Amino acid sequence: MNFLAALIFFTRLPFWKIREVPAECFKHVVPYWPLVGWLTGGIMAGVLWLAAQVLPLPVAWLLAILSRLLVTGCLHEDGLADFFDGFGGGTTRERILAIMKDSHIGTYGVVGLIFYFLLFWQLPSRLPLSVLCALALCCDCWSKFCASQIINYLPYARPEAESKAKVVYSGMSRGELITAFVSGILPLLFLLPLRLWPATVVPMFVCLLLCRFLKKKLQGYTGDCCGAMFLLCEISFYLCAVILWKLL
Repeated sequence: MNFLAALIFFTRLPFWKIREVPAECFKHVVPYWPLVGWLTGGIMAGVLWLAAQVLPLPVAWLLAILSRLLVTGCLHEDGLADFFDGFGGGTTRERILAIMKDSHIGTYGVVGLIFYFLLFWQLPSRLPLSVLCALALCCDCWSKFCASQIINYLPYARPEAESKAKVVYSGMSRGELITAFVSGILPLLFLLPLRLWPATVVPMFVCLLLCRFLKKKLQGYTGDCCGAMFLLCEISFYLCAVILWKLL
């Protein structure tokens, strides 16, 4: 039931039609975030492979990015924009949280998203198609596992009633942590080329740095921070993978 709640929460596909999910289940969706990555990353890889049969690789990659945006409803990108707005325009904890809760996008959010998408589109486009397809799935799942650890290291920064999603995630049990780890690493074991394995360390390092930054600035995390954490972990994975592919 928690996995179904995760599919409903993290995608815009009509999984809610399957059955009604108790509200309590949505507090336990984060451990299944990497498993949802099998779907979102798999769709991205599938669209990339099919589109690349008839279109230039950069165009196919652009369509793959668009497919994930449609499946997730830009959930994480919205968080990234709010993250940039909050920390770009806020100087105090209260002001940062207030800006991040505002539904309007500001200058920092616009500029941040432009740079993010330009980097995300340009970085992997010189990789071979088979490697890029593998990365589309592996980066999604592993980066979501890394980002999911934010709920184990930090408390929620706002009262539950002030949450934009109206839910505060519960910390992971041992079983949930194992589920998240296995879901995140399994695609890597089967698909990621050995020469790119050192890149898996980078998202963990980015997650650690961002957790320390958030602890200092907010003394906690928000849902926007979770989305931003995932995308920043993922882009760091791609960046390191491209560098390793060129050097090794």
